[in-house]
Amino acid sequence: MERYYQPEIETASPEQIKAWQDEKLVKQVRHVWDCVPYYRKLMEEKGLTPNDIKGRDDLHKLPFLSKYDLREAYPYGLMGAPLKDCVRIQSTSGTTGKRVVAFYTQHDIDLWEDCCARAITAAGGTNEDVCQISYGYGLFTGGPGLNGGSHKVGCLTIPTSSGNTERQIMFIMDLSATILCCTPSYAAYLGETMKEMGLTPDQIPLKAGIFGAEAWSEEMRQSIQETLGIKAYDIYGLTELSGPGVAFECSAQNGMHINEDHFIAEIIDPETGEVLPDGTQGELVFTSLDKEAFPLLRYRTRDVCVLSHEKCSCGRTHVKMCKPRGRTDDMLIIRGVNVFPSQIETVLLNQGYPANYQIIVDRVNNTDTLDVQVEMTPEMFTDNLGEITSRQRELVDGLRSMLGLTAKVTLVAPKSITRSEGKAVRVIDRRKI
Repeated sequence: MERYYQPEIETASPEQIKAWQDEKLVKQVRHVWDCVPYYRKLMEEKGLTPNDIKGRDDLHKLPFLSKYDLREAYPYGLMGAPLKDCVRIQSTSGTTGKRVVAFYTQHDIDLWEDCCARAITAAGGTNEDVCQISYGYGLFTGGPGLNGGSHKVGCLTIPTSSGNTERQIMFIMDLSATILCCTPSYAAYLGETMKEMGLTPDQIPLKAGIFGAEAWSEEMRQSIQETLGIKAYDIYGLTELSGPGVAFECSAQNGMHINEDHFIAEIIDPETGEVLPDGTQGELVFTSLDKEAFPLLRYRTRDVCVLSHEKCSCGRTHVKMCKPRGRTDDMLIIRGVNVFPSQIETVLLNQGYPANYQIIVDRVNNTDTLDVQVEMTPEMFTDNLGEITSRQRELVDGLRSMLGLTAKVTLVAPKSITRSEGKAVRVIDRRKI
């Protein structure tokens, strides 16, 4: 039997959902106009005032926000609440090393945790479950979001964070964890490790997994389900909007329900900005209806996907989004971390290397690998192995500081990376996702 965390909301009629969105959007636009001068200026440039927005049907009139705006307004320029009312920040990396910093009031956190609680309940979670949160904690939203959602459902919560696989498996087995929350690649790695230890799916107490923060294929889902003996659910979110729980999968496992009482989703043509009809592929845009501290209107996610209002067998009525099918920018997601080629280029240039490099991303044993090949200048070129090793180590340290993850760096001879007559091929992504 399908369970709901907030049934009256999750199964509300389309008319009721629209009424909530209309009312909340009008209030939110007024709130942003009054409290966020940066966005008020964008509205004024379009000749708009809050009186022009009467509901969801007027949403298309409002200006977009993008990563560029978040960078321009960093750190406090998009805040919609006084600092004294904010209780937390979460953060993710930006395109130039400046981080995206999102602010939260206690009210914002409560609503975010409700969204995560809906996801856990949709995966079969109740107050009798033991939920192991193996996403990273700290600035990354994965751990804190699902941790709060697990508490709201009433699960016994194991906040293991990421890494230390031996300890993860010990807690799963000793405490009889029933729900696992982590990246899909780490779930696959845990499954393989447990298989090598001689554990069969029927010996593993897990029944469900909630996996997100990186792209994963249907084949990978099947493999994880078979190895761990679970049902694997997808979850979607962005730090800019709150974190995981913006959308989540139900028992149908064919798309993620967007929490429409908190977010309005649109699909636009990435070139023209025109809103596209249901079922058309385009760029996903979100408006947050309830956020007090960081209220983004028409935020361009750069994720490419499709929305569907088809009736769902689970009984939920909120619109579904498919798995993102790519991006309209050059961002890579590696082990759950946002990585832009421009960040890597910044590190190389700062250390005196020419901007001729290649990024090779692969997935080995279900774990993402990042290999950066960097050309030396003729002046740098040497056959002194010790000197090359030392330089590579400096670049590894610089990239770790910029990206928050470890890359393999290989220094190569001048002019050894193939030149392209068109756009330089900077990224080779070999992952099958």
